[in-house]
Amino acid sequence: MVALLLVLLLAVVLFGAGFAIHILWWVAIAVLVLWLLGFLFRGAGAGGSRGRWYRW
Repeated sequence: MVALLLVLLLAVVLFGAGFAIHILWWVAIAVLVLWLLGFLFRGAGAGGSRGRWYRW
């Protein structure tokens, strides 16, 4: 009985971790797209150092 509960608990934890990792992949893709769009739009029309959207 204890072994069955441990297996079920492990399955729930792994399912939750897999779901969280899947969501994090989508968040990472969305952030990458926003970063690239900001980089392209800010870098295209502005000249000089004021056109940079980052500080370093």
